[in-house]
Amino acid sequence: MKISSIGIAGLGLIGGSIAKSLRLEYPELKISAFDFPSVLEKAKQQNVIDESVDDHLELLDDDLIILSLPVFKSLSLFEELYPKLSKHQIIVDVCSVKSLFFESSKRISSKGKYIGLHPMAGKEKNGFDFSDSLLFENAVCFVCDNDNNEITEYVLNFLKCTGLRFTFIDAFLHDKIAAEVSHLPQLLSVALVNEVAKVENNFNFINFAGSGFRDMTRIASSDFKLWEEIIKANKQNIITSLKNIVQRINSISENLASDNFDYLKEQFELANKNRNEIPFNNKGFIQPLFDITVFLEDKAGTLNKLTSVLAKHNLNIKDIELLKIREGSGGNFRLYFDSAESAQRANQILKENNFATNITN
Repeated sequence: MKISSIGIAGLGLIGGSIAKSLRLEYPELKISAFDFPSVLEKAKQQNVIDESVDDHLELLDDDLIILSLPVFKSLSLFEELYPKLSKHQIIVDVCSVKSLFFESSKRISSKGKYIGLHPMAGKEKNGFDFSDSLLFENAVCFVCDNDNNEITEYVLNFLKCTGLRFTFIDAFLHDKIAAEVSHLPQLLSVALVNEVAKVENNFNFINFAGSGFRDMTRIASSDFKLWEEIIKANKQNIITSLKNIVQRINSISENLASDNFDYLKEQFELANKNRNEIPFNNKGFIQPLFDITVFLEDKAGTLNKLTSVLAKHNLNIKDIELLKIREGSGGNFRLYFDSAESAQRANQILKENNFATNITN
């Protein structure tokens, strides 16, 4: 089989970013899209898509259909298009709740192929204007597909250019995990900001929140329009997660009230241990990246020198992150590589070139 045309329903942050990534990798690929006329016109002007689709049924003309609308709109479109697919057509949804699509795919007869994907990437801002061809670089993408075959392999290879790292998972387990690591933190972030946003004796508490608080609550800025359907679609798993976190908070409160600081000490140490193990726990479940930290002086050309040194030795940095910086002094950067060997080699080469580095064990 060969994918020579794709149709995307929804050119928001995710759909638009997919389109931009595919356009860069496959300039000859025919890309059509279904969205509001103003969005489609903008995408055509930027040469991201070739054709606007006025009727969603026109998506059936494409080899690969990607559903990137809100959950229930995508589900409704899926249930309309899936039974009409021919043998060599594939339909994919990229929504953050998967079990609804899985149940629907089992209930509906189709000659085509369905694959559920969930790219774990995003921004606080949504819409085509914020879409980015690099949005998915090194991001995990869950794959829900009980009939994994050569078609699935072909589609995932086709989409590798986006930078996604694919991980197979059961649809129902996916929704439980998403509730814990994505949906629960979103609601907790909202609750925490609203708790702190109080005034007493003309002091607005939130005015004194520092960078740590801002880091913890960054996602509280998310638009409810984006979250409403996600929360509705995964409601039961989210309620279970909320009940569990309430029990933990109550336990902390009760032990604090009884001056049981040994319990609090245990919780701090356990949290510290669990958080430090996050990359290691993900091995075998999510393809890991390997990182080193390096201190760079606050001088023009220092970062360019670092990347040039590594490029000379054919070492590819998969991602780079600024951790902390002090103006006039310098800052710590974290460099990510796709293998332990690459990270170790990069660490050695940078040390030989007088960079101060530290490798993660």
